[in-house]
Amino acid sequence: MIRLPHPIPYQGSKRSLAPLIGEHVPRSGIETWYEPFAGSAAMTLWAAHNNVAKRFVIGDILVPICELWKAIVDHPRETAAQYRSVWEGQIEVPNDLGYFNRVRERYNTEQDPVDLLYLVARCVKNAVRFNRHGKMTQSVDKRRLGMRPEKMAAAIIGSSALLKGRIEIRPGDWLATTADAAPGDFVYMDPPYAGTTLGRDKRYAEGLNPERLVEGLHDYRLRSLRFALSYDGMTGEKTYGPPLPTELGLARLLLHAGVSSQATLVGRSEVTVESLYLSPGIGNVREGIIRRERPIQELLAI
Repeated sequence: MIRLPHPIPYQGSKRSLAPLIGEHVPRSGIETWYEPFAGSAAMTLWAAHNNVAKRFVIGDILVPICELWKAIVDHPRETAAQYRSVWEGQIEVPNDLGYFNRVRERYNTEQDPVDLLYLVARCVKNAVRFNRHGKMTQSVDKRRLGMRPEKMAAAIIGSSALLKGRIEIRPGDWLATTADAAPGDFVYMDPPYAGTTLGRDKRYAEGLNPERLVEGLHDYRLRSLRFALSYDGMTGEKTYGPPLPTELGLARLLLHAGVSSQATLVGRSEVTVESLYLSPGIGNVREGIIRRERPIQELLAI
């Protein structure tokens, strides 16, 4: 059973939720699909596979992520070979946990995108962490070696096959990278959540102030843009930020995102629910939590 390729294993990636989100966004009639907080670009890969748009634009404030996507799309075999070389370096000396730290130090100095790919694949819970200077700080996961080169090569080559020739990659701020979006386009956003932007748990290279998010969404409304926004939610009794202001006129859906892996690690069984906001005319408010109607294995397969 062939699956959608997924070369960047970010924690919080929308890979597993993509089919469910896809049930609530336009499936045709889109000129350009934008994903300005690309990261793993899971929704763009889903959209490209389903041919929901003529072309695609992804962007990210983290320049090495954009450079990585350019390498994946334009030079897939060379990128896969470089990943293999970095990955195999860790097994030359068994149990050399210092290897990860050396690659991390090299990345923080040189910003090589394939080094970043290895770090994301090997770090704890695939959860990137950056300090206030923009340096990656997350630690190595001692239990595993990260995605094996053969699997990574298949994901890289598969992603290139889906996207090459119909995608533009733009580093920069989300409003700048979507400045030319028009009413015939569609914007999907998965920005840093308020819970990881405010307070102590700051983990991204650059967070997104909630007030600026609301201002940007107001701008989208004035431009008559169609969009969907994954933002905040809850795990068990813990919530991650208040709902967006009702004056934006957005429909809010609650999507069942599965059992929390973080809660499982500490012996609790808690369900994660994520909010999906839709611009007017796309979807209506629905009561309760929306679940997948088919097993996740079937939804992810193509």
